[in-house]
Amino acid sequence: MEIKFNFKNFEPSEHLKKYAENRFSKLEKYIKRIDSAYLQVNMEVDKYRQKIDVVFNADDIHISAQEESQDMYASIDKVLDKMDAQLRKMKDKEKDRRKGKLNKSQTFKEESIGESVSEGHPNIVMSDNYIPKPISIEDAAIELQRRDNNFVVFINSDTKRVNVLYKKKNGDFGLIDPQI
Repeated sequence: MEIKFNFKNFEPSEHLKKYAENRFSKLEKYIKRIDSAYLQVNMEVDKYRQKIDVVFNADDIHISAQEESQDMYASIDKVLDKMDAQLRKMKDKEKDRRKGKLNKSQTFKEESIGESVSEGHPNIVMSDNYIPKPISIEDAAIELQRRDNNFVVFINSDTKRVNVLYKKKNGDFGLIDPQI
């Protein structure tokens, strides 16, 4: 992994560089091709603030993090923790995505109604089979006003296509007419 350093407003010590290289080498466990990895480390000192800005590029990973404290070594540790958390989150998402693709139909049948698929994904709580009736747009609007729903699915009697009429927040209606 290639690491480039930029220093602003101070002369770096070899100990600081070696410390940063040693700490950031722990990011290599998240990448497949180490030779393509690139890490840009920008360190800056302003009076009492020790600021570090890091940009990491490898494989399909592009992340950045920044941190500041009164000690550059502490700033390095904090920014590494942030990057580690971001990379772990990306790795978990990729793992979930792969699992979802392998068992997509089975997962939907088993967990779709009443159970949470996983955190952050919508939960389908109800399923309904509906056969739309051929009616005009005006009749669909009247039916929508009578219902508690925010939409009505119908076959437009003029175009013979499935349409959706929905209530907007301002009280007007919207029409979805897919032209397939």
